[in-house]
Amino acid sequence: MSDSKFDSIPLEWVRAFETTARLGSFTAAARETGLTQPAISQRIGNLEHQLGTKLFVRKTRAIHLTTEGEAWLPHVQASLNALRDSSEALFGVGRNKIVISASSSIVQHWITPRLPALLAASGAEVTINTMVLSGDAAEEDGTVKIRYGAGDWPGMYKAPLFEERIAPMAAPALLQTTKDWRDLPRLSVSGPRPSWRDWREFSGQVTTSPTALRYDTFASALAAARAGLGVLLGSLPLCQADLDSGALIQVSAEVMPHHESYWLLASKERMSRRQWEVLRISLAS
Repeated sequence: MSDSKFDSIPLEWVRAFETTARLGSFTAAARETGLTQPAISQRIGNLEHQLGTKLFVRKTRAIHLTTEGEAWLPHVQASLNALRDSSEALFGVGRNKIVISASSSIVQHWITPRLPALLAASGAEVTINTMVLSGDAAEEDGTVKIRYGAGDWPGMYKAPLFEERIAPMAAPALLQTTKDWRDLPRLSVSGPRPSWRDWREFSGQVTTSPTALRYDTFASALAAARAGLGVLLGSLPLCQADLDSGALIQVSAEVMPHHESYWLLASKERMSRRQWEVLRISLAS
């Protein structure tokens, strides 16, 4: 039996090294793995002692891979990926379940039309949990989360669902009541989405009427727009079916881009790369 010092390296030490090297800090590695920063630092210290070489250059506010660490990293990542993929292939049948947590508007207008493709490609049992995308959305349980933002979530698989584009829209019957849509009541949605003030600054188009109704979800505001209760500043990708059917009409040729959008997110610990690719191709444009 071999008594090489390399035979007894714990896998948890190697994972700590890979995570820290990939994210560039002990703190970020601790956050991704659910460990404390001292625990990550200790595991890497133990690994360096076992290997007999330094893997990181530690500075006051930053760490960098040494030449040895940089040379070893791709081999470690390839080995961990192979281990994950083989484990999924051999033992992952029971994990072929996908839980998606998303807002009601995303569930209705984006996920549901794409579910047949996802079911066919994944063969998975899919559970949909509807949630309000608030500040505590990250605490909701689910293999997959769809959140609104700029995509700056570390340590996760992530892909934008679509490129966000915003424009005002209203029901045809409502538009027949006036010559200028800017005189019509406005519908607003609470939360991080662009506001009518953002629209005014972008387009220079001033609306003369006050906000008539304010909603806490986009799905409710969209239903109000269909019912002719006001003009909605809507997401063109989410409202495409209503625009195509004529239920709503885009009332301005101006289209406002936005740096934030809905993102598909999944934990790398709870989903294989194969599952992620199927999910991304099925749901993200």
